[in-house]
Amino acid sequence: MRILVVEDEEGLAESLRRGLSADGHWVDLAHDGHRGLDLARTGSYDAVLLDLMLPGLSGYEICARLRADGDPTPVLMLTAKDGEYDEAEGLDSGADDYLTKPFSFVVLAARLRALARRAAGATAGAADPHHTLQAGDLVLEPAGRRCRRGTHDIELTARELGVLACLMEQPGRAVAKQDILDQVWDTPHAIDPNIVEVYVSSLRKKIDAPFGRRSILTVHGTGYRMAPDGG
Repeated sequence: MRILVVEDEEGLAESLRRGLSADGHWVDLAHDGHRGLDLARTGSYDAVLLDLMLPGLSGYEICARLRADGDPTPVLMLTAKDGEYDEAEGLDSGADDYLTKPFSFVVLAARLRALARRAAGATAGAADPHHTLQAGDLVLEPAGRRCRRGTHDIELTARELGVLACLMEQPGRAVAKQDILDQVWDTPHAIDPNIVEVYVSSLRKKIDAPFGRRSILTVHGTGYRMAPDGG
C-alpha cells in the first residue's frame, strides 16, 4: 500500500516509516497539519495514519476537510488521547478507525490491512447497482459506499457504513452488539463490544438528527434495531 503518515513526533514517524517499509509499503511522512493535508489531497494514498495533535491543523481538521472534499481514503487516527469523547470526535470528523498510543505495531499493521480489505471490497463491488438496502427514505448502497436520506447524500466512514448495513439487513430485528462486532470488525474478540455504541452514536448524528428521525433504536440488554420505515 501507499501510506501517508502525519505525525509530529519525528522519532515515532521514522519508526513507523521503517516498520511499514519493511512490510512492503510505500510511506510518505509529514510532520505538521498543513503539509499533511497537502500531501493527502495530492498523493493518491491507500491509507492515512493521522496523529490527532499536530502543529498547524489538527488531525480532526485534516480528516474533516478530506471528507468535505469527498475523499474516501481510509483514515486511521493515532492519538495519546484515550477518552471516549475524543474517540467519538475523531469518528465524527470522518476517521475509519482509532488507535491509542502507545500501540503495538502488530496491531497497527493488522488494522491497516483490515481497512485496505474493506476499501478494496467496496471498490470491487461499486459497479453493482442492485445491492441496495432501504428503510423508508433511508437508502444505503454498501458496495458503492453511498448513503442518502431522501435527496440528501450522507457521508459515512467505512466502519459506520458496515454498522449501518448490518442493521439495515435485518430491519425490525434486534441485533446484538457482539453480532455487529463479528460482522464489521476483523478482530472482534480483541475489542470491547461497547465500541459499537460510539459508532451508533455517530450514525445517529448523521442519518437521524439532521432530519428529525429515530431510525436506530436501542434494545436494552441486547443491542440495536433498525426501524423498518426508517424512523
